[in-house]
Parts: sequence; structure tokens; C-alpha cells
Amino acid sequence: MSKTNHSPIDHTVEDPSAGDGEQTSATSAGANSVLASRTAHEAHKDDRHFVTALARGLEVLACFRSGDKSLSNQELALRCKLPKSTVSRLTHTLTLLGYLIHLKESGKYRLGTASLALGSAMLARLDVRKIARPVMQELADIVGATVSLGTRDRLSMIYVENCRASVALTLTLEVGSRIPVATSAIGRAWLAAIPEHDRLSFMEQVRELDHVQWPKTRRGIENALEDYRTLGVTTSFGDWQKEVNGIARAFQPGGELPIMAINVGGPSFKLSKEFLLEEVRPRLIDVVTQLEVALSH
Repeated sequence: MSKTNHSPIDHTVEDPSAGDGEQTSATSAGANSVLASRTAHEAHKDDRHFVTALARGLEVLACFRSGDKSLSNQELALRCKLPKSTVSRLTHTLTLLGYLIHLKESGKYRLGTASLALGSAMLARLDVRKIARPVMQELADIVGATVSLGTRDRLSMIYVENCRASVALTLTLEVGSRIPVATSAIGRAWLAAIPEHDRLSFMEQVRELDHVQWPKTRRGIENALEDYRTLGVTTSFGDWQKEVNGIARAFQPGGELPIMAINVGGPSFKLSKEFLLEEVRPRLIDVVTQLEVALSH
């Protein structure tokens, strides 16, 4: 397996007309993450060391997305596919421990400081963000796009760093945002970088969750793997969101960190397929190469 890989970025354009698309994508990513968790639970049902109650509590926390200010027990139950009574007990416990805050006026919950502390501690340990940000911002300014760094979480890619060009129309996804692995460029880059047996296992999870869309999703992944072999990057031209194009490249950051990927993307009217492949692709490959050299020291 090569040390580096590639992938495109899918985002939502920062424009009123794109708002619905972003919300739909966030909701879809959330639902897929929960479904993936339930699939994982099935796989571990015979593991006597697997603590189901703990897993369910973490599922509740995972239901919150970057655009969610607060969620009710009913909303959490729908996302987790758990009985409302079970969710109520979980949110009560998580509130007592500081992972959730109960809003008395609305009866809803938002993430508490204990949850934020966990996320902040993780980001603080990612030195790769500090090293990557200058070259990512430079690339964003040169090509007039959004450049993001992400890693995989269940069936989603989660952004841990994000750089934008100072232009009127950019992508609205921020640090902490999630997009689906299977249809996004950055996710496909991750798929291209992992061992084949892990990739096949992941694809089987995706197939089980959506049999109807699976043939189209599989073709997209297979095409992305071919792009990786021939172009050095994976691509997504309207696959995740109709009017968004992107390319991406994955790499191994070392230090026992999981495989990560950097993508470049934006609205298709601004970033054409030809521009991304001919002008941006060599720059992206060079950025990832620079980053790998810096991280190897």
C-alpha cells in the first residue's frame, strides 16, 4: 500500500440556495453514523467485554452534529433508533456527568463542557493540524477554494481543520462537520488508502444500510479507486452534492494516528472538472508531499 492517497472534497456552498442541501447531508450523515453503530453492536453482541449501555450513551452524544444547537429526547430517540424511555435515562445520566446540559425552558439538551473537553483534548493532540494549516491556507488562496483536512469516523469523514479563500462564495462546512465516506471525495480517498480487507468490510456495511443505492454507490467507489491509481487523487464531481466538485489525497500522518486526507472543493461553476484535474491536482499532491516530509522528521 502506498503511503499517500487521494480524494475530492464535497461541501455545501455558502449561499442561501445551498442551505437545504447542507442540512440534508448533515442529517443523512448522522443517520448513517447511528446505523453504523448499530451494525457494530451486532458484530459485538457475542463479546462479553462489550458494554451495551456505554455504547448507547456514546450513540446519544454522536447524534449531535455541528449544526445542532439542542435536541429533544424524541429527536434523539429517532436518530438513535432507541425507545424514548431508554434515551431519557441516558440523557439524565449524561446530564449528571456533565456531558449534556438540560435546557429547562425547551426541555431539550445540548452538549455539555465534558463533551467539549473531550473534543478539545483530541484536537490539541493533532499536531498535524498546526503543520498542515499554513500550506492548506496557501493552497486555498491560490485556487480560490476550500481546503480541508479530515479523518474517518464510522461512515462519515469528520473535518479537523478547514481553510477558505477570501472569496464571496465558499463552502460552509466547519471543523467538526461530517460528510459521508462513500460518496464524497475525501471519503473515497480514505477508502483508497486503507488495506483491501478493511475497504471490503466497510463497503459491506454501506451495502447493508442501503440496498437500493448500493449499485450506484459501488460504481462511484470503484471509479474513485481507479482515479487514485491513474491520477493520484480521488474525485467527486457532483456525486455528493449536485453542484459541488472536489478532489482529495490521503496520507498516513504517523504517530499511531489514523489515515487522514486533504481535499480541495467548491461550487462546480467556479471549480470545473478540468481546472481541478489540470491546475489543482499537481498542487494538492505537492502539498500532501510537503506535509508527509514535515511529519516524518
